This record gives sequence, structure tokens and C-alpha cells, in this order.
Amino acid sequence: MDFSSLLTSFRGRNLFLPAHGRGIALPRDFKKLLRNAPGAWDLPELPDLGGPFSKSGALVDSQIKSAASVGVDRCWYGVNGATGLLQAALFALLRPGEAVLMPRNVHRSLIQACAVAGFKPVLFNLPFLKDRGHFSSLDKKWLEKVLNQITINGTKVSAAVLVHPTYHGYSCDIASLVDLLHEKGLPVLVDEAHGAYFASCIDREIPKSAISAGADLVVHSLHKSATGISQTAVLWQQGDLVDPNAVQRCIGWTYTSSPSALLLASCEAVLREWNQPEWTRKLKICLIQAKEISKRLKKMGLPLLENQDPLRLILHTAPYGIKGDEADEWLISKGLVAELPEPGCLTFCLGFASQRGLVRSFKSRWEELLLAFPGRNSLDPFLEPCTPLVTAPEIDCGSAWRGTYKSIPLSHACGEISAELICPYPPGIPLVIPGEMLDQKRIDWLVEQKRLWPNQISSELKVVI
Repeated sequence: MDFSSLLTSFRGRNLFLPAHGRGIALPRDFKKLLRNAPGAWDLPELPDLGGPFSKSGALVDSQIKSAASVGVDRCWYGVNGATGLLQAALFALLRPGEAVLMPRNVHRSLIQACAVAGFKPVLFNLPFLKDRGHFSSLDKKWLEKVLNQITINGTKVSAAVLVHPTYHGYSCDIASLVDLLHEKGLPVLVDEAHGAYFASCIDREIPKSAISAGADLVVHSLHKSATGISQTAVLWQQGDLVDPNAVQRCIGWTYTSSPSALLLASCEAVLREWNQPEWTRKLKICLIQAKEISKRLKKMGLPLLENQDPLRLILHTAPYGIKGDEADEWLISKGLVAELPEPGCLTFCLGFASQRGLVRSFKSRWEELLLAFPGRNSLDPFLEPCTPLVTAPEIDCGSAWRGTYKSIPLSHACGEISAELICPYPPGIPLVIPGEMLDQKRIDWLVEQKRLWPNQISSELKVVI
């Protein structure tokens, strides 16, 4: 069956992204647009329409209204996903040769931005959860320790990046982190791709958005955590630490010169919906439903892990000796499709469509899965990454990535400098970045990751000559 046919024939339950649930939760205005003749919406930047960088036109007015509705100074719609806007935001924050502070769970797009623009990523470790192999959320005390370490090393950073929430829905007290970084004079970019709906502030139990926490630049994916279609995103800017003109120029570097009118219309429809009572009602129902689903499944004995995003369910398969990819393959055959399979668990995205009947279906499939993989011992605890609290590449990322290299067995790479990014996707979190020097402990850890991610990590590594 060809690609187009598969798109329309899929019948699995919607527990993956985009979060609109295969069109069910799309904004009403956008659904009306799609009812027009196919392709009628596929228009260029006509004078009345304008574009993201025009001085006038409907799109410029739309972005101004969206920024005002959220209470920030500026916003830009994105058609290259959160990736393009994250990269543009970083370009606007730094000059070539400057350093940026980043957590180890940063998305690969920002490492790629460093390689392209000649920035120096200063990476810091996070608390690690050995039972599932995840980085935990960051807190102020940990960040203070990181900043003290940088001071000791004499490293001068010019900006900072935070991730809030993680792919799995782990969150933190984002306001305390932003305040601490601002005290150090650092502008803050927050990758809030998975937390767009946090900006609604309708539920005290959901995390606070980085926008209300005062972050200078915040990127939301509108298809991951709102009701936009794939590739839609928005970048918000506020405060005096970042020049909005610099942001606008840099967005042009990562933006197509022929943006899709359909994607731009999706951005507008999502953000306009946020201000309507219908969205508040819909979101409240989704959150109530999600909390009830989690509560009932836990009561039935399903091993769901705690997180701070009620729209994410993390099924912990490791205690039952079942690898996440094994469980994923089996569940897909039964029509239950996860968003993120990993060595020790599966993450499901409930999204904004109704999940009626999910509890019964989920419980039934879990019981069948245990019968399909009987009598297994619990998986061993996952090895914590053996990197210093704070570290930076030995040589420039871009030079390592674009320079001369040779391929050698991963197990023989001790003392070598990586010329490539090792990054299982999803989740898209780098295990090694170009320019990093590898010692034996790191190699042993990477060999173990190769065992856990056999189809994602090569047995060979490109190293700098």
C-alpha cells in the first residue's frame, strides 16, 4: 500500500501526536476552511494577506492580536515546527563564539543551531531516574549548583535555554529558574513545545507557563500541545533583554520564503480559539477526563508513572521485564499506538479529542501484553550518563561536524572526539554531540545505550581526524 493510502486507512486509537486527534479537535474556524474546494486556501503572500515579515496585511494584524491576547510584546507564527523557531530564537540571542547554557535533555535542533552558527553549548546534567532511564525535572537548587560550577570553571555564558515540560510531561517551578537566570543577567529561551496549553492558566494543578514566569523567548509547538496541524508553532517575545528586530531577522534564516497559507491559518485558528469560551470548556473537559483515566487505570493496577502533565500517560514496562519497543510493536498490532517508545516505558498522548472507552481498552490490552510476555524478570536499572555536572565540547561543534572524519567501532573510540550527533529519535535528546571528547566510562555507557537502542545507534562512530 502506498503512503497516501496508508494515511487514510489507519484505524489505530489516537494516542499520539498531533494532539488534535486526527482532526477531531481542530478549531472550528479551521475546519470551515478545510471544507472549501481542495487547494482553494493555497495562496501566496497577496497584498491583503501579507506574510510573517510583511509590514502590513492580515497576517501581521493576526500576530499582533495573538501577542496582545497572551500579554507579550511580540509573536511570530512558525511553519517549520518548533525546530525552526527554536533555532531562530537562539540565533537572535548569541553572536558567533559565544556560549549558551543548556540542559542535557535539550532537543537536537538547538545543538544543530550551535553547529551552524558557531555557538558553544555548555551542557549541564540533570537528576536521573534510574528505574525508567529519564532525566528528571530541574529545580532551583540544582541550577544554583550548575551556575556555581560555571563560575569556578571561569566559563562565561551569554544566554540560557530551559526545557519545560519534557516530552514525558515532567515539569518544574519554571518561574524560580527564570528568576535565577535573570539575576545573573542571562536572557532565557524556554523550549515549551510540549506545554502550549499551560498558557491557559485554567487549572491550578497544571504547571505554570514560561510566559507567565517571565521568560524572554518561549516556543510552543501548536501541534504537540495545542490543536494545530503538524509543523505549526509560535514564538513569543517579551521584556527588554532581547531585541525583537533581531528575532525577526533570524526567523527569516530558518523560514521558507513561500510559507504555506494553510499552516499559517492553522496557527491563527489555534490562538484565536484560546480566547473563546468554547476552548476553555473543551480544555477543562479534556483535563478532567485525563485525570479520571489516569486515576482509574492506576486503581486497576496499571504501572503508570507520575508526571505533571495530565495529557501524558507513561506506562512503565521495565518492572515486568518488557522493553518499551517490544510492547510498542505488540500494542500497535492491537490498534493501541503510543507516541514515544523507549527501552523501559511507553508514553501515550491523550490530546484534545475524546478518549471515551480508553480505560477498558487500555486495561484489556495491558493484560493481554503480560500474557504475551510471561514470567520475565524486571529489567536492570538504567545507567546514569557518566558526564560531569557541567561540560562543553573539546572543539567547536560545527568544525567537528563538517570536518574530516573517520569511522571506527564505537567500543574503540576512547580518547577520540565525536564528529557526529548520536541521538535516538524520538525523543530527539542527544547522547553525544559533535566536538565532545569521549573517555572510557562514556564509551562503556554508549555501548550500553547501543544495546538498549539497537536500531537507533550504530556500532560505528565518526570521529575527528
